[in-house]
Amino acid sequence: MSPSTAMSVAGAEEIGMRIVQERPGDEAAIRAVTQAAFIGQPYSEQTEAAIVDALRAAGALTVSLVAIDDDMLVGHVAFSPVTIDGADRGWFGLGPVSVAPGRQREGIGSRLIAGGLDDLKARDARGCVVLGDPGYYRRFGFEPRVGLTYADLPPEYFQALAFGGESAGGKVEYHAGFKAR
Repeated sequence: MSPSTAMSVAGAEEIGMRIVQERPGDEAAIRAVTQAAFIGQPYSEQTEAAIVDALRAAGALTVSLVAIDDDMLVGHVAFSPVTIDGADRGWFGLGPVSVAPGRQREGIGSRLIAGGLDDLKARDARGCVVLGDPGYYRRFGFEPRVGLTYADLPPEYFQALAFGGESAGGKVEYHAGFKAR
């Protein structure tokens, strides 16, 4: 797949952009879009597609949304459980989020993220964390939280969004699927 090409999705019957849950048979298209989205990105180790596959195989894709435009899969977002100080506290990690290179900067990623956050809230999640550009993720309400940490990264890049005002503190660990290569 060339970086500017999206993958056809079997069974897509509606015309126009829509955000839906990942369905059986979407795996190859998600992998292709994810690989294409991260090619050449200096912050990427090119493992994002393997991470999504590992999370799926472990049953840890709590929310897995795809963006379909006509019959083409043009984006994907994953949300998976995280632990805080080794305990499940009802928090989730956002990512990876991928949009086909030819479709970036059209708001597709924002729609995927917003849809995923709404889904988490409907599941009574307590909050969500993300590692990424503060300027981008701030628009969704993410912000650095004193006392909530991940590895030895600069705190401004590790951000959290508490649902219902409940904040958390401690060391965050992502699912083991994030170690996939």
